[in-house]
Amino acid sequence: MDLGLKDRVYIVTGGSRGLGNASARQLVADGAKVVITGRDEKTVADAAAELGPDAVGLAVDNADPAGAGRLIAAARAHFGRFDGVLISVGGPAPGFVADNTDEQWQSAFESVFLGAVRLARTAAGELSDGGVIGFVLSGSVHEPIAGLTISNGLRPGLAGFAKSLSDELGPRGIRVVGVLPSRIDTDRVRELDALSGDPEAARTANESRIPLRRYGTPEEFGKVAAFLLSPAASYLTGVMVPVDGGSRHGF
Repeated sequence: MDLGLKDRVYIVTGGSRGLGNASARQLVADGAKVVITGRDEKTVADAAAELGPDAVGLAVDNADPAGAGRLIAAARAHFGRFDGVLISVGGPAPGFVADNTDEQWQSAFESVFLGAVRLARTAAGELSDGGVIGFVLSGSVHEPIAGLTISNGLRPGLAGFAKSLSDELGPRGIRVVGVLPSRIDTDRVRELDALSGDPEAARTANESRIPLRRYGTPEEFGKVAAFLLSPAASYLTGVMVPVDGGSRHGF
């Protein structure tokens, strides 16, 4: 199936590792060009080099108010156009209500929530008919995840923002979508499993609650993200698509 991604240009934040990197890889594999970001200059440069000539890496923190403008300018300077953005950011600090500090909440709000809002708002002003804004959120949008209290608090709010944005941008032909990963086999999920003290037992227990009885792969997530960003998904907007092996209990 031709997704229509050839020569389209996307910004992928958090694209130096994890789900952002998997999404950028699939976009490039399907013919798109990407500007990826990460906080560490060398890490993001190395990730872009691995993706090849159709990728450029910039060290940008999602919490930086000037970051969005820099990224869009870079997309146009390097590749001559800007077709969309996938806003992905590393998960906030784990912990329960009594564990997380005000500083952790504030830091997460700036990067996970407000940073995403700024990126989306700036992108909305620069995109035209056929553009797309995507959010990498979490299964916690629908069902809280034990030990991830900050994520449980912020991700559903971003989903609500995304839905409002889709209503506002729809008349301009701009789509807004969300992708909701659950147990995808990334460094982040392995770190969360390790917090139990017995990562193998934690993984076995988690897999037993997934209908497909396994963790997803980053590649599986990247394929869904690439499809949602592509012209092939041109009549999808305002949706939150779970990539979770059936973990969500609701319809």
